[in-house]
This record gives sequence, structure tokens and C-alpha cells, in this order.
Amino acid sequence: MNGVMVPADEAGVVEAVRQAVADHAPLAVEGNGTKRGMLRPVQAARGLSTSGLRGITLYKPAEMVLAARAGTPIPEIEAALAEHGQMLIGEPPDFSALFGTSLPATLGGIVATNLTGPRRIASSGAVRDQVLGVRAVTGHAELVRSGGRVHKDVTGLDLRKLLAGSHGTLGVLTEITLKVLPRPGGALTLAVAVETLEQAVAALSAGLGSPFGVSGAAVLPDGEPALGLHGPTALLRLEDVAEFLPHRSAALRGVLAGFGGVTLLEGEASGMLWRAVRDARLLLGGTAGTEEAVWRLSVRPKAGPGVAAALRAAFQARLLLDWGGGLVWVAGPATAAAHEAVVWAAQAAGGTFTLFRAPDSLRASVAVLPEEPAPLAAIGARVKAAMDPGGVLNPGRMRAGG
Repeated sequence: MNGVMVPADEAGVVEAVRQAVADHAPLAVEGNGTKRGMLRPVQAARGLSTSGLRGITLYKPAEMVLAARAGTPIPEIEAALAEHGQMLIGEPPDFSALFGTSLPATLGGIVATNLTGPRRIASSGAVRDQVLGVRAVTGHAELVRSGGRVHKDVTGLDLRKLLAGSHGTLGVLTEITLKVLPRPGGALTLAVAVETLEQAVAALSAGLGSPFGVSGAAVLPDGEPALGLHGPTALLRLEDVAEFLPHRSAALRGVLAGFGGVTLLEGEASGMLWRAVRDARLLLGGTAGTEEAVWRLSVRPKAGPGVAAALRAAFQARLLLDWGGGLVWVAGPATAAAHEAVVWAAQAAGGTFTLFRAPDSLRASVAVLPEEPAPLAAIGARVKAAMDPGGVLNPGRMRAGG
């Protein structure tokens, strides 16, 4: 790759894409490059970074709406929101440890990958559900706008939904408008010691089905000895006005009593634990090396324990379950055999998989996402042809030849 262009404004992004189209020279599109090791390696003549597009362009705390340029670091946005007692709804993860980088994630990178943290299981939904509007440059080198302050999609497509999760293959995000929410006044975690992963998921299900507003539901298959949690442990987080938490936690403890002993984690111990779950740091085994592979499986929560058992039978898998047991993180050897075992386990459970991190050799040689059914693939091909007919934006990022 012949260097990385870092435009300072939208006009510079438009010009970079225009030149790429004219030269038939594909672009590797990224923010700070914190997730460069995700999915397939992009084979591109040039790099295009949005890290030069920084700054909050609109913030109305009373309306709980914020807009920022795509290259704005997430910590910068979170700090501005914290001053007004607010937060990003999607609890965006920080995978710097997982990918071995010291740079912060950008807003554009989080939206382009549609990455959501533990709060996904609450009513707030995924990151794409919080996007009110976007500005982006398509593969036609045209600046388009959707939603937000214009309220009309110029292409007839819902670009907000299309671009969120497209990994930069349909357009280069330049600005995003989001809904935000008030920050809870307090938080705590109930950790339930169980004997099996099936019991852990049942405990999570009971908590999520209760009226107490659980905002995080995860399973540590091997506990977390540093916090005194040994063996399979179900974690349930409560967030609310601080004075309401004791009553709610006592009531939830009653719901969970039949599953095992309950340990209460408060303050920084609770916050630190959920950040580790959010960022999948518990998979690292105390190291930040990147030679191992990391997969992310999405299955029905009740299928999570079976998937975990199948993977541990196939190789020495380290596991973490989030989203009530339906999001299964797996770390293991970066081999084709291990990948095949993950694919088989996901398919057998009726779920999906993502090869989240691996050496380039593995990422380039296997399917990093499930194959799409033919009708859906045909629709995707038509959308790609409409948005990026020259195929200059992150070619091959999600699928070979695409």
C-alpha cells in the first residue's frame, strides 16, 4: 500500500475517492486503524483514513442528540457527554488490547462495524439503531446525506442502516448524528456461582425476565479469580439512580437465589469487570498477543452452552458469553481446523460466526463470515453496484472478490 491519505475535510475525502476511481486504485478505508485486523485483509493500492475529520459538530443535551465527524475518538465524545451526565447508548467496545494497538476507536469505525457492548440486550438495541443521520462519500465520489437534520434519504435507500455494519465497503462515513441517553447514577453486579453453563444461562434468563431492568448479562465459564469468582459465574448488571439500587439488587438476589451463591460487586470492581467483558479482554489470558484467533458467534442464548461444549471438545478454547448467552466469544489456535470447528458449531446451533481476529494468512484463506443465501447475496451485489460500482472501497474486506 502506497501510503495513507488523511484528508482534513469532506472535500478532501471526495477528492481522494474521485482520484481512486479515475486511477482504478482501490482504497483501504479506516479511521485510526484499530480494527485493521478484523475480517479479511484489504488489498488496496492506497489507504484513506478519516482520522483527520475530528470534532463534535452538534450537541444538544436537552434533546439528547449529538453529531460528530467520523474521525472523532470515542473517548473525546464520552468525555463531552459525561460533562452533562449523558452517555453513548451502544456502550461501544474498545478492542485496542485485542488488536494490540494503543490508538482509540473512532466514531466512524464503531458505526461502520456496528459494534455494540453488553447493553445490547437492553431495549436500546444495536449501534445502528441509535444513528439518526449520516454524511458519507460513496464510490461515485459523491457526498450524500441521510436522516439527521435533512430528514430525507437522497437515494431512496436507508443509508443509515446500510452504512452501519458495512465495514467501509459502501461509503466513507464523514459525520454521524446519534441519540444519547442520561448516564445512570450508579451500577452494581450480581455474580452467581453456578455448576454448569446451562445453569448460568438459566440464571441470566431469569434475571432478564424479571422487572428489575438488567442491563448486562454475561457468563464467565472459568470465573475471574482476581475478583474472587471461581468456576462458572453468571453476571447480571443493574444500573439506576444510586438510591434505588439496594432495593432492586435485593429483589433480584431473591430471583437468583435458587441458582447458586450470589456475590455483590460494586463501584470500580463492577465497572472494571464489565469493561473487560465489553472489550473481550478476558479472552487474552493475560497477554495481548495476536497470533491466536478470536471468533464471535451469535446464537440463541439457550444454544450458547452447547456451542461452548462443542468448541472445547474441538480445541483448547477460551470462552466468554455475553448478551444473555447468545454472544459467544472464542479464542484458540489460528488454524484452519479450529476455524472449521467454529463454523460447524455455529451452523449446528443455527447461528452465525465472525472471524474477528487472526493472522493475515488465515483471514485471507477462509470465509470470515457465513455465506449469504443466493437471494440476499444478489441484493447485496446490487446495493454494492449502486453505491460503489468501481469496487474501490475496501474490496474483499467482508468476502473474497467483494
